[in-house]
Amino acid sequence: MNTFSRTSEARLTTCHPDIQTIMRTVIQDYDFSVICGHRNETEQLKAYEEGKSKKVWPNSRHNTTPSLAIDIAPYPIDWNDIGRFQHLAGRVLETAALMGITLVWGGNWKTFRDYPHFELRGGKYDTPPQGGAA
Repeated sequence: MNTFSRTSEARLTTCHPDIQTIMRTVIQDYDFSVICGHRNETEQLKAYEEGKSKKVWPNSRHNTTPSLAIDIAPYPIDWNDIGRFQHLAGRVLETAALMGITLVWGGNWKTFRDYPHFELRGGKYDTPPQGGAA
C-alpha cells in the first residue's frame, strides 16, 4: 500500500475535505504525488506567468480556502508520459464518481489540456468558500 510523502501530505491538507477523501483512497492502490493544492497570490501569479494556469488571482479554484482544485502526477513523475496521467485520471474520476463527488479533470478540456489538474464542480462547490472566486 502506498502512502503520501510529507510534502504531498502537506499540500493535500490545503484541499477541500472531499478532494482529500478521494486522493487518500486512490493513493492506496496507485502511487502519485501531490504537486499543488492551495495557491496564494504569489504562487498563482507565477503559475499564470509560466503558462501553467490560464487564471489570474483570485480566479482559480486553487485560490480558495480550502482549495477546490488539486494538481497531481503519477510517481515517479515523467511529464511527457501522458498515458500515465490518463490512467491515473481514470482511477481518480472513477473513485470520485463512486463517492458521488463531481470532479472535473483538466485533461478533458478542449483548449488548455491540464493533465495534472482536478477540480470540484457543481452544487455546493460552485459557491466557493472564503479566500477567492471560483
